[in-house]
Amino acid sequence: MPIPEDVSGYELDKDVQQELQSLPKGLAEDVSKNLVMVARLIDEDPETAYAYAKIALRLASRVAAVREAAGFAAYATQNYGEALAEFRAARRMTGRVELWPVMADCERGLGRPEKALDMAGAPEVHKLDKAGQVEMRLVAAGARRDMGQLDAAIVTLQSPELASNSVQPWTARLRYAYADALLAAGREDEAREWFAKAVESDKDGTTDASDRLAELDGVEFVDAFDGDEDDDSDDHRDDDAGESK
Repeated sequence: MPIPEDVSGYELDKDVQQELQSLPKGLAEDVSKNLVMVARLIDEDPETAYAYAKIALRLASRVAAVREAAGFAAYATQNYGEALAEFRAARRMTGRVELWPVMADCERGLGRPEKALDMAGAPEVHKLDKAGQVEMRLVAAGARRDMGQLDAAIVTLQSPELASNSVQPWTARLRYAYADALLAAGREDEAREWFAKAVESDKDGTTDASDRLAELDGVEFVDAFDGDEDDDSDDHRDDDAGESK
């Protein structure tokens, strides 16, 4: 697959570049450029990112960073079985636990929420940093919802991180998940309150909390383009009416 000329491979994190130094120089350059393309496209075009990840994997399957990138690309395209296999491989190579929450979410994607809950109670969770522990809580709540346990999902999300007034990278998503669970349980007033809190903390627009809040408030959005088309249609109708007189 083509690599744009502006991609050098040096856009990667220093840690990843260091991992790739175990490869011959030319091979390392090829792999690094494909990994840059994965990172560049994974949000806007996950299928193409997945294709670049497969190339990197074919070239350097013994590099943990490559297995991890392939895992995230597969995860983004909902190939959860493949993603889980790649994450497990990366974890075996490094011994790190950072991938534990996304591995558990892969279990959810494979229709195994009970397994995700087992992972949420595993010793590995205590080794995660705060962000990882919050992510694990989100996955566990999702697993509860998968099993139809709405009240348990709500309780799972109730935590010091949720109650805190400080805004952290995970705050908007945590508040959003709580609001969504409340709404699913029919607790609309509480849901509205938490969607509003999610909006306050979501400076980067990572959730659609503002849209959900507007929906609860009965606000309807009108597409301006559709409105223009309607106006044009009205003009044509007026013209036709004038001609028929």
